[in-house]
Amino acid sequence: MKIALLGYGKMGQVIERIALERGHEVVLKKDEFNTYDGLETADVAIDFSVPAAAVANISASFHNNVPVVSGTTGWLAHYDEMIALCQEKNGGFISSSNFSLGVNLFFELNSYLSKIMAPYDSYKVAMEEIHHIHKLDAPSGTAITLAEGVIEHSKYTQWTLENPTENEIQIEAIRQGEVPGTHTVTYTSPIDAIEIKHTAHNREGFALGAVIAAEWLAGKKGVFTMKDVLNFNN
Repeated sequence: MKIALLGYGKMGQVIERIALERGHEVVLKKDEFNTYDGLETADVAIDFSVPAAAVANISASFHNNVPVVSGTTGWLAHYDEMIALCQEKNGGFISSSNFSLGVNLFFELNSYLSKIMAPYDSYKVAMEEIHHIHKLDAPSGTAITLAEGVIEHSKYTQWTLENPTENEIQIEAIRQGEVPGTHTVTYTSPIDAIEIKHTAHNREGFALGAVIAAEWLAGKKGVFTMKDVLNFNN
């Protein structure tokens, strides 16, 4: 499979190594200093860039009839626009706040826990996410996905980085060192606390999941999620 890497920072370089190990060919390594030459030859594009570049990268892929796997966060104000372009061009698209297989299992666990906790009003939910100091967006896309998973099944209506009201989930976003990503969801009552936590040890999990998603997406048309890739919908 021929892969275009849109974004060639630390994540892009790990994705390249894993893709090559799995027998794929990288036909484009796009950064701020080069063009999209070669994109049209790709079977799939993997976008791990920055928020300011994501829309251009995704748009260029659809205009070149190349399906896109996007792991960039912080650009979702334009998500509906990109979905419309995908449908207009009869393209293929997977966007996820996190492609790690472990994190996607964690998303499912979080969703299930929120369902069974919903009747117990004495428990208040809060979240914490810790990432490296280079991360541009806060809270992380993963934390937002976790919050949305709780909101779907509970009395909570939104998340906040500030002091929460009764119906808000507080997310504490911490930036320190070179932490790849740690996410904690805690339900606290006056008498005890229930906590689930995912800790990434390195970038390997994110990169492997993105390559697996690209392998799954190649040749498909439509808008999908990691639930489709991992067969969680069944």
